[in-house]
Amino acid sequence: MKNVLVPTTKHHLYHSDSRKMKELSDESVDLVLTSPPYPMVEMWDDLFKSWDKNTKKFLSKNQGNEAFESMHLQLDRVWSECYRVLKQGGILLVNIGDATRSIGGEFSLFSNHSRILQACRSLGFTSLPDILWRKQTNSPTKFMGSGMFPVGAYVTYEHEYILIFRKGALRKYSKQEVEIRRNSAFFWEERNKWFSDVWELKGERQIFKDVGASRERTAAFPLEFAYRLVNMFSIKGDTVLDPFLGTGTTSLAALLSSRNSAGYDLDSGILSIARKKLLSAAGISSKLLQIRVQSHREFVSERELIGKKLAHVNKYFDFPVVTSQEKQLSFEIVEEINEDKDSSILANYSPF
Repeated sequence: MKNVLVPTTKHHLYHSDSRKMKELSDESVDLVLTSPPYPMVEMWDDLFKSWDKNTKKFLSKNQGNEAFESMHLQLDRVWSECYRVLKQGGILLVNIGDATRSIGGEFSLFSNHSRILQACRSLGFTSLPDILWRKQTNSPTKFMGSGMFPVGAYVTYEHEYILIFRKGALRKYSKQEVEIRRNSAFFWEERNKWFSDVWELKGERQIFKDVGASRERTAAFPLEFAYRLVNMFSIKGDTVLDPFLGTGTTSLAALLSSRNSAGYDLDSGILSIARKKLLSAAGISSKLLQIRVQSHREFVSERELIGKKLAHVNKYFDFPVVTSQEKQLSFEIVEEINEDKDSSILANYSPF
């Protein structure tokens, strides 16, 4: 029977402002995954106005570019804090969409992704190849501008960005972390899909709905999105931070992946939803891992049908794998979840 290298994880939910994450010490986080409020998207205007009175002034005077910059100056404070709390070699992932908006009767694109890219690079982050998340509306009649007439019609925006940054040089692993990293591997076929530069997440959505974790209307991104990124850019036992936690999707993905987490939100009601989600995660864990294993078995069968036998065998599941790096890949299920004395959430794991 295999040992569980990370038997327990801890998850903190902070009802606090992530522009100053005083609860977190310097270089204490391995991965940041977040989707911030989108500047120049009207549903977030009130939040940005509460952060900076200049935003309200600029919007009232139809000064779109100035409002855009004042909003981003507040987000810059969060990115600065992320840089502080990330360890050397740590990764920052930002899901962001650009905004289209009419200000004073003039329609314009406000490029949030390029502004965040500029801000993070100026802080010292290294920018890495990003991912386009294609979010089709499935609405063929959704036109912007002059409809069927040329020149005045606008392109329909159906994508967002996953910006990827690293703090400092490549991460170095201790002897224990080397073993955990091998244990945290993913399947070859998952790697091919996950590290593609364009994501659509169509087929995967039903899978995660089946295990009881479909996307809520308030969530910035669905669970399969966060689960994939957490597994791509961290190892078991790492700490994952979301400075704009919302309903807790990032922390849930971390918990299901044997990672610790910390999350911030200014809305106590939303945080209570996140807490309930984490406390009920045990039922999801086994089903999710069953799906991953079954998907791999189907992949193996398809390869063997066309005469492509796999050269290696996973030591824990005794099924074929493509590469030697998958031989120590293993999964753990969530055995038990409890609230700790400090109001954090503890998850305990057992072998799958």
